[in-house]
Amino acid sequence: MERLTTSQIMETVYERVHRLANGKPVVVFSLSGCCMGHVAKQLLVGLGVAPEVVELDRETSGLEIHALLYRIAAAKEQPQPVPAIFVGGKFLGGIETLIACHINGTLVPLLKDAGALWL
Repeated sequence: MERLTTSQIMETVYERVHRLANGKPVVVFSLSGCCMGHVAKQLLVGLGVAPEVVELDRETSGLEIHALLYRIAAAKEQPQPVPAIFVGGKFLGGIETLIACHINGTLVPLLKDAGALWL
């Protein structure tokens, strides 16, 4: 049986994250007990969005996905990789970015453009 290399595993994880992030208008990668993840989900639901939620601690490849999200967040100079919010298949950021977009009025237009809101 052939073992996968680390780069092959990460490519597979990248493809999985890409597929999940593009599968719904809004996707939240979080941990089941994360209070900031809960805040992100509640904010989105309160706006009328039904986000796809991926709980990393309940995923078989959760650690690998978390590592990839850490790299994505670091590239965008985000302080935390989780929760990681994707809107329209693109990485929006973490809880700080989500709340900042909500406060400055750019979140609802983003959600509408992604097809998450029909108002």
